[in-house]
Amino acid sequence: MKMKHVAFLVFFGLISEALLGAGEAVHEAVIDTKGKKLRADANYHIIPAVPFTICGFVSCFTGGGLALGSVDDESCPLDVVVEKANEGLPLRLLPFDTKKGVIRVSTDLNIFFSDADERCPHHSTVWRLDDFDASVGQTYVTTGGVVGTPNQHTILNWFKILKYEDAYKLVYCPSVCPSCHHPCKDLGVFVDENNRMRLALSDFPFKVKFNQSSFH
Repeated sequence: MKMKHVAFLVFFGLISEALLGAGEAVHEAVIDTKGKKLRADANYHIIPAVPFTICGFVSCFTGGGLALGSVDDESCPLDVVVEKANEGLPLRLLPFDTKKGVIRVSTDLNIFFSDADERCPHHSTVWRLDDFDASVGQTYVTTGGVVGTPNQHTILNWFKILKYEDAYKLVYCPSVCPSCHHPCKDLGVFVDENNRMRLALSDFPFKVKFNQSSFH
């Protein structure tokens, strides 16, 4: 009987280890351009995985990294936009479980720019989905969100990183509030009437990579 009990414990341990390994494989760490794991205590630039050009009515633009932008100097909060031909502004990625220092794919995150913007000093730089803009049929990513406290009032503040081909993509598909009703969709780039390249829900994902910033 004792030998059967020991054998059961060994078998249970092997099964548990296998399941744990499978879980870690699904939620692998996100890797930056230098092959290092992304961490919550570091700053990163989210940049295109491959160079791309978007053309408006008059001219074409080479897409760069993500930054803050506005229609005019009086519009707050600021939106998340793609800068033209530079790496954009440094960001932080904060997982739902703040005790986890490593950023992993398919896990809920708050994303925010590392520094405040003097154009909108009373608004946070935390990403959130804006209201649907019926005039252009788009839902843009803006700022003014809050960190943590997932519920129906903050569900628009949560995003994920997923593997996409040989790089990554950003998605809105939060799991932190099972009772909340929300879409699941990729984030892509939309050129608005002011020729700004804005981050928005899209059927065409913005393929990205992460470059660690020297910003502290």
